[in-house]
Amino acid sequence: MIKRTLTLLSIVTLTFSSFGQNSEKAKNLLDEVYTNVTSYDNIYIDFNYSLENTEANIKQETKGNVTLMGDKYLADLFGAKQLFDGSKVYTVVPENEEVTIESPSEEENTVTPSKMLTFYKTGHNYQWDILQNVKGRKIQFIKLIPIDTNTEIKSILLGIDAGTKHIYKLIETGKNGTKTTITVNSFKTNQPLSKSLFTFDEAKYESEGYYIIRN
Repeated sequence: MIKRTLTLLSIVTLTFSSFGQNSEKAKNLLDEVYTNVTSYDNIYIDFNYSLENTEANIKQETKGNVTLMGDKYLADLFGAKQLFDGSKVYTVVPENEEVTIESPSEEENTVTPSKMLTFYKTGHNYQWDILQNVKGRKIQFIKLIPIDTNTEIKSILLGIDAGTKHIYKLIETGKNGTKTTITVNSFKTNQPLSKSLFTFDEAKYESEGYYIIRN
């Protein structure tokens, strides 16, 4: 679940530079978001996450945050922390007093901004969608529809703040009726970060009695 959410957050942080020409306005706005966000040294996002499937009677809601710098990230979500230091992925689950250390698979690498940038340059058609007023902010939605008919995703709606050119909301609708929504509460850039923020301290967790799993 953490990996899936990070993938969606990567869409929030670094959106796409080119998907075709079926909507010039959509392309221009996405280009603006891309240029704006890639200029930052680092990004911190505080967000609400919800997953809902009415037919299956499933509804999950939680809060989380993630700090990204280049390919590195530190995420806090679902009571767990996940760190990618550019080489290894570390998942810390305090409830189980357990740490999993693994090399990122190709799929996991896609959660990093640079990989998502490459991944999403092709594969979607997009449309200019509705404009909403959210507490005085103009949120322009763009709808992305996967070209691959075998994907589980039916569509993705990106709500872009017309003033800041940041993503405010992402709504992913699956073909199975599941709707996943990420709403950004806080989007901070170029924050002063500790030099050790993306460094995993294995000795610390060992001293606290955590079980270390290496995959």
